[in-house]
Amino acid sequence: MALSTKMMKKPAGAMKAKKVSIIARGKRAKSAVFSGRKQKTTSGLKMQDLIRTKTGKIVSKKASEVRKKLNKGSRFEKWVKSVKEARKELGITGFMIIGGSNPAGKALYAKAKELFGKA
Repeated sequence: MALSTKMMKKPAGAMKAKKVSIIARGKRAKSAVFSGRKQKTTSGLKMQDLIRTKTGKIVSKKASEVRKKLNKGSRFEKWVKSVKEARKELGITGFMIIGGSNPAGKALYAKAKELFGKA
């Protein structure tokens, strides 16, 4: 039994190419935008809104400035400076646990605490 021309299936057309998104999503979204692979993040951050920190993490410029202001003059910053100075005075290089069971670590802690009290 022959099928009429009305009942015959039409041939499928060519498939369209998938549209590639310009919005970066996921954990490495900021990295994708910063490197130029995507145009913006889901929250709308563009390349000019991002900055690389000194540890290598990509964050928003606004967030970076806020954290810098909060850290400036804080007790934490004073403690870090005290420890750096104590390490220099005691001649300690490399990894050393502050406090701990090591006598050098205990000396470092005592010196840092002394310097922190003066600051």
